[in-house]
Amino acid sequence: MRHPGIPTGVHVLLERDGRILLMRRAGTGFFDGLYSLPGGHVEEGESVGQTAVREMAEELGVMIDASVLRVVGVIHRRSDTNRIDFFVSAPVWGGEPHVAEPDKCDALGWFPRNALPEAVVPYVREALAEGDGPWIRESGWR
Repeated sequence: MRHPGIPTGVHVLLERDGRILLMRRAGTGFFDGLYSLPGGHVEEGESVGQTAVREMAEELGVMIDASVLRVVGVIHRRSDTNRIDFFVSAPVWGGEPHVAEPDKCDALGWFPRNALPEAVVPYVREALAEGDGPWIRESGWR
C-alpha cells in the first residue's frame, strides 16, 4: 500500500554581515505580505540540496553549490496539512540576490536575527529563534 507523502519544504539562509536575507511574499495566496526565507517545495525525484539550488536560482537569481549546504534545523509542523520543513545554510553563493519572481515576491531585505520585521511567517520566526543548530522541533501539534 502506498502512503501519501508529506509536503516537504526547503528554506535557505543566506547571511551577509550578520544579516539574514528575507523575501516578502506576494501574489501566492500563502502568507502574502509576510517575510520569509527564500525556498520552496521538494519536487518528485529531487533531494533537499537539489531543491535549495533550484529555488535560489528561480527566486533570487543566485547560484549555490549543494555540497556546501549545512542543515540548520527541521520543523515538523501542523499547518493547513502535515508538513516538514528543512532549514539549510548556504555560506557562499554566486551572484547578487534580486527579486527574480515578482509574481511571488515584492521585496527583499537583509535583517539581523534580533531585529526581524514584525511581519514574518510564524514558523519561520520560530526557526530563526532556534539559532544555528542543528535542531529539530514540532510546531502546531497538541
